[in-house]
Amino acid sequence: MLDAAGPSLAVVSTFSVGYDHIDVEEVKKRNIKVGVTADVSTKACAELTVGLLLATTRRFFASAAQITNGGWARSAGNAQWMLGRSLAGSTVGIFGLGRIAQEVLKMLSVFDVAKFLYNSHSEKVLDATFPPAEFVSFERLLRESDFVVCTAALNDQTRGKFDRNAFTAMKETSVFINVSRGALVDQDALVWALQTGQIWAAGLDVMIPEPLPTDHVLTTLPNCTLLPHIGTAEMKTRDAMAELAADNLIGGLFDKKMPKQLC
Repeated sequence: MLDAAGPSLAVVSTFSVGYDHIDVEEVKKRNIKVGVTADVSTKACAELTVGLLLATTRRFFASAAQITNGGWARSAGNAQWMLGRSLAGSTVGIFGLGRIAQEVLKMLSVFDVAKFLYNSHSEKVLDATFPPAEFVSFERLLRESDFVVCTAALNDQTRGKFDRNAFTAMKETSVFINVSRGALVDQDALVWALQTGQIWAAGLDVMIPEPLPTDHVLTTLPNCTLLPHIGTAEMKTRDAMAELAADNLIGGLFDKKMPKQLC
């Protein structure tokens, strides 16, 4: 695409927080400015993350289906029907403690979580508005967490991070949530982990490919909750993203400040 655009291409304004679809080194070589829509979608993405976690662990979608498929009527008296797992008293591990993850941390603090762990490229200094969170190794995070939430950026270090070894290290009762990018996960390994009971459940807002084929194996797994990459799909957020993308573009074209310039 860069070659097709030619030397006249001066600015790229992407309507997204992530920029893994952009060859950053190549645009730098060509002196092309790049703007992103960072920050304005943080709360919306955090809300989606918490919602997906709750939907997965309390089996919202599977339970809703029981109303129309007759399962509810057949379940009378079954005290074990549609049981989920609670956040209260649990250990939540977050992989990648950036802006979105920090909002998630705050939001989850009201659920009586016993312990928060996180692994990131560096230890974070969190003020008193955050619940206590311990910086740990990736291996310890997997081993001890009841809920593993992936919010890390996609890069060469995180690509394929959640492979068969990672899922094997997790508790059989654990829930895995990914709202980052599908490529952080070895999807075949995740399918294996869900099918064999290596982990209890997974909730995904991102996957490979996107859109996911309607007949993909993930759509058939009762312990997998899927959303169609809607982390930023909130009305005020999308308006703010559109405005920021336009401001980035105008700023780059007229040699003014780009509000959120990547490079």
